[in-house]
Amino acid sequence: MNYSIYKKLDQINHWRMKKISNRNFLIILAFVVGVIGGLAAALLKGLTHFIASTLQNDIDWHFKYSFYLILPLIGILLSVIYVRKFLKGKRLEHGITPIIYSISRKSSRIEPHNIYSQIVTSAITVGFGGSCGLEAPIAYSGSAIGSNTGRFFGLQYKEITMLLACGAAAGISGAFNSPIAGMIFAIEILLPEFSIPAFIPLLISAALASVISRLLYSEPLFHTATTEWEVEALFFYVLLAVLVGLYTVYFAKLTGVVKKWFSRVSNPYNKVWFSGISLGLMIFIFPALYGEGYLTIQQILDGKFDAIVQNSLFSDYKNMAWVVIAYTVVTLFAKSFASLFTLNGGGNGGVFGPSLVMGGLIGFAFAYGMNQTGVVMLNVPNFVMAGMAGALAGIMHAPLTGLFLIAEITGGYTLMVPLMLVTSISYLINRSVLKHSIYTKVLAESGDLLSYEDKDRTVLSMMKLRYVLETNFVVLRPGETPNDRKSDIIHSKRNIFPIVDEKGLLLGILYSERLFSILLGEEEGVEKSFDKLAQKPNDIIKERENMDIVMSKMNRDDVWILPVVDEDNRYLGFVSKSSVFNKYRALLVRQGHYLE
Repeated sequence: MNYSIYKKLDQINHWRMKKISNRNFLIILAFVVGVIGGLAAALLKGLTHFIASTLQNDIDWHFKYSFYLILPLIGILLSVIYVRKFLKGKRLEHGITPIIYSISRKSSRIEPHNIYSQIVTSAITVGFGGSCGLEAPIAYSGSAIGSNTGRFFGLQYKEITMLLACGAAAGISGAFNSPIAGMIFAIEILLPEFSIPAFIPLLISAALASVISRLLYSEPLFHTATTEWEVEALFFYVLLAVLVGLYTVYFAKLTGVVKKWFSRVSNPYNKVWFSGISLGLMIFIFPALYGEGYLTIQQILDGKFDAIVQNSLFSDYKNMAWVVIAYTVVTLFAKSFASLFTLNGGGNGGVFGPSLVMGGLIGFAFAYGMNQTGVVMLNVPNFVMAGMAGALAGIMHAPLTGLFLIAEITGGYTLMVPLMLVTSISYLINRSVLKHSIYTKVLAESGDLLSYEDKDRTVLSMMKLRYVLETNFVVLRPGETPNDRKSDIIHSKRNIFPIVDEKGLLLGILYSERLFSILLGEEEGVEKSFDKLAQKPNDIIKERENMDIVMSKMNRDDVWILPVVDEDNRYLGFVSKSSVFNKYRALLVRQGHYLE
């Protein structure tokens, strides 16, 4: 934008602040974000399913099923090419983690290109058979809509964060046609510390997105005739919850392992070949891995329990129940690898959808298997839905999202008690082993995660060292003497002096008290070189260390100021408690009620 546009926008915002309060204006923008978020969700679903149906149904070719071996490879490759050629060096991140990071570390700023780039790349990835979900990309796209809407109108951090959450809620709501789940997702994942007024903008955005999405793309995600649950089956729901909880722990740990595998491959195209070919082979053996996998779950909900084996190499054994169960279990573990290979290989998507599919497969294998024993007859669709809710609760650490999402998209409100039981047990099992979800683990390890339980640490984690670094110090050279630098020492406004050699390496420090004592003759050394007079600092700060570590070093040694060096020990400046406290107060003001 040129200067005249900026000036005009500033005038509009100035007029708006006079006429409309921030709270009321936030409601208006929540309407806008909800509508745009609903349009984005409908566009993503429509585009993805258009690509998938064209490849699967509209192309009439005798050998087209063999072509499925390379379709995922093509989708991932096109996604990578789009990012490298059209985004021109900009990164396209996937999943919910970058959204949380934006709130914690980037003042809720999300690059505008994510509004459309997330839609394009995820539609290509999933439409061509990538085994991941569309929910994370649409949440990311919605968050970008909210973030940039707030920034456009010059809002403060807390209002931008709220609109970002509104956008994410709108995306989830539009993707699933589930406004309550969209709102709860935003609260559980993005706004763990919220106030009652926060409900209003979230409700508006989620509701409008659901309406818009349903008008433009009315096909429901799942449909099922839910029946009442039986008290006698409660014990088996508990068993299912334990199985699902343990599986979510396995999946979370597998996520880290697969990520390490792919991190060793530096060439992005090598990642594409490996993931694409591996995924093609897995889909060839397990057709249910193609795309999101919701079709297979829907067929199971419809009572077609052999659907998972149909169109596979084992279709001749579809009437053998134990073969179906065994094949389902193997497909379940293959799904975890397929989704992680898709995401780490360069495709765009999320684990939101795969979580639902994996949970549904666990529920099906468990209930259908128990029925084969003749000991009990369980309602298989009910256990499929309970498994879906439990997997989402455990993997995402979001039990309420799992509970209400499944209840909304399946109409299964009659299953609320089993759903509550399964989601809570699965979540507790995962949380007892893993403190953080797959979305927050990396951020917690790097110190970039907002913690509402420790507000001081939360604010410190948001500070960047370069913003509190002080550099206006008189630098002394090792070969110089106090007599050589007498004038500089006397007129310095600082009471500490770094001793730095010609290569920029920090050799030590000297305090003004000692230097004045030497210059006044109270202590020997007026002609001694600084390298002989230098004192070793109590500690040093590395430029990559977070502020929590900085303050712990200061408190441990009871010092007010410490030198900062880079990874090669080159002097950069000093950090003091005064500068940290000033920044701390500024961040508290900016954060407003989110940290109250």
